[in-house]
Amino acid sequence: MTSQPTHHNSDRREILARQGLRLPAATLKQLRDAGIYCQPSVSIEHQYLAKRYVLRGMECGGAIPQLGAYSSFVDEHGNALSWLQRVDSIGFNGVHAVAVAPVLVRLEMVRINRTYDLLITRHFLETSGKSQRPKLESSILFYGRRGNLEMELWGTDAAFCGGVRPVFYTRSGEPIRVPSEFEEAAAKMTEAVCCVGCRHSHLLTPRPIVRGIPDTDAAVVGVAPGTA
Repeated sequence: MTSQPTHHNSDRREILARQGLRLPAATLKQLRDAGIYCQPSVSIEHQYLAKRYVLRGMECGGAIPQLGAYSSFVDEHGNALSWLQRVDSIGFNGVHAVAVAPVLVRLEMVRINRTYDLLITRHFLETSGKSQRPKLESSILFYGRRGNLEMELWGTDAAFCGGVRPVFYTRSGEPIRVPSEFEEAAAKMTEAVCCVGCRHSHLLTPRPIVRGIPDTDAAVVGVAPGTA
């Protein structure tokens, strides 16, 4: 009699880990009406030159004063990842950058006024049997619902952005701690879901430029012989 609910809960956690926060239709409609685009999907991509598979995800989202949604990535230790490419657009609260790596830790946060949900998940590739294409494996590292932060980071308390985050509790009222290695990233996510009209990346960082080593991703326009 107890095996069915357990199996059902396991399936729900697997879907949550793979696809991200499951939001009510009313919340999704509000996000669409507000022009906030937040797509937390993780895909498997093949690098033909390197002959390997990697994971790809997008940093995206933003806010209006009443609500916000944001998704981004860090490495397994909570450190910032360098973006593959920054995405500039005329609009706001959309896609800001793209990340590619063998392992991704995704942070997804949704804010309704001063109430926050935070989901942290780990994604990696696992080879399966004789298949050359690996399988995407996902697991939940932290899931906090209806956390509170009694500050208007999108307004009068904007000076505290990046240094505070909501507090989450169990049903019995005990605090749930965000894993220490992801506390800084969680604070940046809190800033991101309060960033009204967001046009920039909050977690992914520019790719480092090493002197003397050309950027192989840059397109070089050659000069025809005799025209210099």
